[in-house]
Amino acid sequence: MLTKERKAELVKTYGKNAKDTGSTEVQVAILTEEINLLNAHFEKHIHDFHSKRGLMCKIGQRRALLDYLKKKDLKAYEELIKKLGLRR
Repeated sequence: MLTKERKAELVKTYGKNAKDTGSTEVQVAILTEEINLLNAHFEKHIHDFHSKRGLMCKIGQRRALLDYLKKKDLKAYEELIKKLGLRR
């Protein structure tokens, strides 16, 4: 579970200001953090298929946001994937 403090930290790091929760970069960062937490969950709970569906939805949502950012601002896209350590 992503805590309120961790989410605020991500917003501060990737957003333009502390209240910038809607920008694409912030949304991708939050989704990436949630995906990483779910991957750690699956190391212990291999057969949790209901949560696996949620993981796939989050991955698809992140993919769509990254495609949008790539079309809109290529430089910001490249910086974001480098900061988050995504292979794209």
